[in-house]
Amino acid sequence: MCGKKVTVYNCREFDEKGLFLKYGRELGLEPVLCPDAPDEGNLDLARGSECVDIITSKMTGELLAGLKERGVRYLVTRTIGYDHVDIGAAKELGITVANAPYGPHGVADYAVMMILMSIRKMKRIMERTNIQDYTLKGIQGRELKSLTVGVIGTGRIGETVIRNLSGFGCKLIAYDIFEKEGLKGCVEYVALEEMWDRADVITLHAPLTEENYHMIGKESIARMKDGVVIVNTARGGLIDSQALIAGIESGKIGAAGLDVVENEFGLYYYDRKSDVLDNRDLAILRGFPNVTVTHHMAFYTDECVETVVRDSLTGCKLFLEGKENPWRVA
Repeated sequence: MCGKKVTVYNCREFDEKGLFLKYGRELGLEPVLCPDAPDEGNLDLARGSECVDIITSKMTGELLAGLKERGVRYLVTRTIGYDHVDIGAAKELGITVANAPYGPHGVADYAVMMILMSIRKMKRIMERTNIQDYTLKGIQGRELKSLTVGVIGTGRIGETVIRNLSGFGCKLIAYDIFEKEGLKGCVEYVALEEMWDRADVITLHAPLTEENYHMIGKESIARMKDGVVIVNTARGGLIDSQALIAGIESGKIGAAGLDVVENEFGLYYYDRKSDVLDNRDLAILRGFPNVTVTHHMAFYTDECVETVVRDSLTGCKLFLEGKENPWRVA
């Protein structure tokens, strides 16, 4: 294979490798594949590559400086979110940053699934079934049509969640700093304070910013309805884990479905079953019978994997050719 080299970190052999080789050939690029996250020990793999392709690895200023020293000018993350990249450092170093958005349906479907699992107490049901406990006490659920669901963030994913939920007959309210006129026929936009007061279920679909970090915390939880259900398929930092745990222990929060948690870097996508982990909040959350925790995989569908591999490499090609790149974020 000949062409411009692109160093690909966090490359999964079982689903991504073949796609990188396929699209590399089609685009005239030569992917250099590494299964591990970028660190000081493997940055030399990026020598000769102006472009580097990652997933949700934490990209600190030090790592970015190391890439810059090795000739890297472009960094693409195979994700929608890019809060794991130190954007300020990248700008100072002259490294262009891009993402690779995938379609909204995979995450939206997953969020609806988590809502339904939470209100029907599916974790407890499955645990009982596994030990042949077929009793009913303690697993009585609620019907979605009788609930008010609050959607925070009405971008592509949040909008798709709203349209999916509209068929269940539930009351839908939403919050976003940018309201969409096209959604106002099927959802009522409200202020966050009203969201906390009214919602039986809250599902998060916002990017993580300095302004909304820990938007769900001690004060906001105190305002919520007793037994509120919280679902997060967006970013862990939107929820204060300590406040969430306290709310579950007190009974204020009736259930939670968490595809993301705080401080998940270095855990998710790795086999850590024999390790003692230093994320105590995660261990506590996993132990609750009314909390379902999955490992940041709401996005993970056939279509998504192919899309992010193809578009991340296409963005590299556009950058190398000096053409406009629709996925550039900084």
